[in-house]
Amino acid sequence: MNPHPYQNEETLAETVEELAKEALKRGLIPSYVVHHFPDNREFYIPNERECEPLSVEQAYLKMKRLLDNEAK
Repeated sequence: MNPHPYQNEETLAETVEELAKEALKRGLIPSYVVHHFPDNREFYIPNERECEPLSVEQAYLKMKRLLDNEAK
């Protein structure tokens, strides 16, 4: 059994969107934007200083870190 809920970039992107919704609900981020392209997605998670596009993998790590740190 795979311990991760994703198998490829598409399911990882779906997981990122779920994590982002949870982070929004908890007030950890003010908003997020997803740009959909034919072959990938770019996530924008603004903060007070910058808003750089993140790959699916970068967005996953950022959301996971935010939620894990908030749980501590």
